[in-house]
Amino acid sequence: MQQVTATREEQPLSTAATSAGDAVLTVEILELRSTNEQLSQALASRAVIDQARGMVMALAPCTSERAWGLLVDVSQHCNVKLRDVAVALVATTTGQELPEAIRREWRGALRRLHAMGGR
Repeated sequence: MQQVTATREEQPLSTAATSAGDAVLTVEILELRSTNEQLSQALASRAVIDQARGMVMALAPCTSERAWGLLVDVSQHCNVKLRDVAVALVATTTGQELPEAIRREWRGALRRLHAMGGR
């Protein structure tokens, strides 16, 4: 058997290829971690948004689609993330008050809903 060894010229190229491969893997790992974090936040947000949606459906009363629209409308008019509007609304079940800006927008959104005939 003949043993093959890399020449001195081949070794830096091999090391460079390994380093480039490691860099690609590192970037991919960071991207996957970021995606994982975003998905975890989305799952956590989804639960509270669904709770708020149910509250709106019961209190307004309206359909699920209309409740979603109201949440989005309030979020956009207040320039507050939808999940934060939902958290604030759900927090009212424990005695917390809605922030003034959100309260004001809820009033307007509910007036518009009733003017359209509710559901």
